[in-house]
Amino acid sequence: MQKKKGPLLVDARGNQVNFNPMRDVNLVRLFVFPTIILLIVINIFPLLWSLVLSFTDYSARLQTEWGVNPEWEGTKNYVALFTNPDIWLKFITTGKYVLMSVGGEMILGFGLALLLQTKFAGRGIIYVLLVLPMTMSPVIVGLMWKLFMDPNWGMFNFMLGLGRIDWAQDPARNLYAIVIVDIWMWTPFVMLLSMAGLSAVPQYLYEAAEVDRASWWFKFSRITLPMTYPLLLIALIFRVMDAFKIFDLPMGLVGRGSGAPPLLSMEVYSQTFMTWRTSYGSALGYIMLIVIIAITSVLIKYLNKAKH
Repeated sequence: MQKKKGPLLVDARGNQVNFNPMRDVNLVRLFVFPTIILLIVINIFPLLWSLVLSFTDYSARLQTEWGVNPEWEGTKNYVALFTNPDIWLKFITTGKYVLMSVGGEMILGFGLALLLQTKFAGRGIIYVLLVLPMTMSPVIVGLMWKLFMDPNWGMFNFMLGLGRIDWAQDPARNLYAIVIVDIWMWTPFVMLLSMAGLSAVPQYLYEAAEVDRASWWFKFSRITLPMTYPLLLIALIFRVMDAFKIFDLPMGLVGRGSGAPPLLSMEVYSQTFMTWRTSYGSALGYIMLIVIIAITSVLIKYLNKAKH
């Protein structure tokens, strides 16, 4: 029989019992090991298997067409990718899209956060309405804006006073349509992180600047921007990673027809699941992964400097 004596557990003979169920190794194994195994099965194994397939000649099509066993071909898929001029065009288009969409989101998101810092009537309602687009599914957002931009009955051209412009199907405009929709959907994400950074700025810094009669530009450039810079970098890192591999929103808005913008994510889908060049698509996916890691590594380096 055990009885409790102060914060310790002792048995009937007065001996202390070292028992803490929250630190028991069995509980750790019970909750942690299944999670690790699940992550390995879902994430790590497909990642490694696709890396192996990128060095082979393999298709996930029926066995009667290409066979089941991958045939090792070394770097043939990567050489074919780097010597393909169409791939470089897709890299340029994807980079252009990332710059326009993420740049617009950072500027608008930070600007909205500055505006919402001031208290005014209806601030809570506006805040909720601005956050709503981020909570929606990207495919649904793409389909919704496809109807909104329809040249026949859509309201987008009417509200802007434009003619019958087919934003979704016109190859000269559909990339900008995706940029507009992406900015509409993910600007609230940047706004939320910016507001978190602005709320952490000590008010006594602004009060001291007011005493010194500092201009608004001095307060913005010397207080507001440096104090929110780390969170802005975090928002930038997440948005660059997500925008570079965007797929669901363009699929819902533009589709995968011949007039679709040449984005890398759409090309990976086309090569892997439409023409069933699985190994070629895996190689392109890993090139995208390397580019994303390189870009985010540079941004994380600046983030580490900003923290010190």
